[in-house]
Amino acid sequence: MCYTHLVYQLQACARHQTPHIGKKLHCHIIKTGIDICRSISNNLINMYGKCGLIRDSLNLFNLLPHRDPVSWASILTANNQANLPHLTLSMFPAMFKEDSLQPDHYVFACLVKACSILGAIKQGKQVHASFIVSAVSDDDVVKSSLVDMYAKFGLPDIGHVVFDSISSKNTISWTALISGYAQSGRKLDAIQLFEKMPTKNLLSWTALISGLVQSGHWVDSFFLFMEMQSKGIDIVDPFILSSIIGASANLAVQGLGKQIHCLVILLGYESSLFVSNALVDMYAKCSDIFAAKKIFGEMFQRDIVSWTSIIVGTAQHGIAEEALSLYDQMLSTGLKPNEVTFVGLIYACSHVGLVSKGRYFFNSMIKDYGMSPSLQHYTCLLDLLSRSGHLEEAENLIKTMPFKPDEATWAALLSACNHHRNTNIGIRVADHLLSLTPEDPSTYILLSNTYASAAMWESVSKVRRLMADMEVRREPGYSCIVLGKESQVFLAGENSHPEKDEIFGLLKELDAEMKRRGYIPDTSSVLHDLEQQEKERHLFWHSERLAVAYGLLKGIPGTVLHIVKNLRVCGDCHSVLKFISMIVKREIVVRDANRYHHFKDGKCSCKNFW
Repeated sequence: MCYTHLVYQLQACARHQTPHIGKKLHCHIIKTGIDICRSISNNLINMYGKCGLIRDSLNLFNLLPHRDPVSWASILTANNQANLPHLTLSMFPAMFKEDSLQPDHYVFACLVKACSILGAIKQGKQVHASFIVSAVSDDDVVKSSLVDMYAKFGLPDIGHVVFDSISSKNTISWTALISGYAQSGRKLDAIQLFEKMPTKNLLSWTALISGLVQSGHWVDSFFLFMEMQSKGIDIVDPFILSSIIGASANLAVQGLGKQIHCLVILLGYESSLFVSNALVDMYAKCSDIFAAKKIFGEMFQRDIVSWTSIIVGTAQHGIAEEALSLYDQMLSTGLKPNEVTFVGLIYACSHVGLVSKGRYFFNSMIKDYGMSPSLQHYTCLLDLLSRSGHLEEAENLIKTMPFKPDEATWAALLSACNHHRNTNIGIRVADHLLSLTPEDPSTYILLSNTYASAAMWESVSKVRRLMADMEVRREPGYSCIVLGKESQVFLAGENSHPEKDEIFGLLKELDAEMKRRGYIPDTSSVLHDLEQQEKERHLFWHSERLAVAYGLLKGIPGTVLHIVKNLRVCGDCHSVLKFISMIVKREIVVRDANRYHHFKDGKCSCKNFW
């Protein structure tokens, strides 16, 4: 077998990832005593690397008597493909020290990719500097890699400078820079650059739309997706569908999500794993956990994202027991949980008060899986302890955790102290929170009510003066209800709606009936120095009540009312919605800032624990 044929065969094994054939060729080379030239050795390293056999690649590389830049490019590529980018960077200095070689454009591309994967900005800039003074500084492939690296670092302006120096710009370099601007939230820059792109394809549209979805420009991403369809771009890759499904999930607009779901079916992408994962997440976030479970149950293949999506979804909808059962089922398949899975599990425990179970999961991720808890894990555990009344433990945790607690964390603990009427810890937390000079308007109202409850009027006055000096205004509460193709947004206290009289009349009727059934307004969330009647009037005009009344007046009788609220539902509105669901015999689903509430027959899925 001639050298040329051997090289061709090894390259074919690498391309088709057939290591068993590659090993047979390697055995044949050894048995027949063929002189292993550098070309065959490099191809063997490349073959083993692309087949996922990194140890074999490293062994061969280390045994080479003479290594050239191709040998180095082959092993560094193998490291990156084996998800060992740190090994790429740690091995590279030996190219100078041991082999006295200078990196070529292939080696530079490998180093840039390794820095990009690791998010290593400092090392990435060092590689860039070395490239600039190298003999291959004009190479456009490396420059394109640098554009992509800076885009992933969230530094698109530096990437743009490199982009401008590329003599022959291709789709990859254009797409990388567009994606960088879009993911960084630079919507106008991304769109302007996209419009300048000479030839646009599905890849470039996907980069722009997916980037805008990731940076929170969900509405814009939908308009761009519709524009793409109007231009007749064939969706030959389903990734863009998973991105736009994610946009409808974040907007909590189930109607849009269903339309994209229909398009998925029409194009035949139902079996795509990441599309199915996106659909599970979308239906869960759009309050339809039953549809999410149906999609999950019909999936032929499931990965850790699939299981985590359904676990988190069921937890958010208050079905904690099912979430924990799903976790056990996942473990039985041999899959290991990731960091997000544990967020969902502790979250599930938090919303039903399973303190011991929550502590177990927090410790399990450290001891059993070697994970380091993030701020989000600590926040979930704090939430669990606070809600369940373990306030001293929560206070100790917040002081000892390896992250600096922010204003929201302290405010959550203070809110729990107020809920459990623990004045001692509440005052301690309030004093510390006040020393942080809070920025959130709702924190000042929480502080004012805490001090007022303890009759600490000087502190109340101090908080009020700060509110006046900073012109603090609480974020207005609003609720959105979708009825068919129509959506209505109601602000708290709104009295300018064209049908305000009908809405007010229905709310008055419902209020009277609720009081006949034992409803007593809970005014604890309103500033304490208001008169009782004024407090009740303030509660009466909360946005979710206006949205429910409008839905009852204009919606199809018997259908479920779906409402999205930007703030946490207050205790009084929670009671009111339970009463209304019982009086009108309708199910009401509310997605607030914390979770999902399913109100039906006078009960809520959260079991009054939110």
